[in-house]
Amino acid sequence: MGRPGAPKRNENETDSLKGTLVSVLLLGAFIVVTWLAVFYLFLERS
Repeated sequence: MGRPGAPKRNENETDSLKGTLVSVLLLGAFIVVTWLAVFYLFLERS
């Protein structure tokens, strides 16, 4: 059992956190792909 004064998470908070996680992962993947593309162009031009 949790403490009486502890905040309780409902489904809306959990859904919001899942959406945040997906957004952060997509943004991170976009940054990595962009960095790799630029690095590839750098190697090709050398």
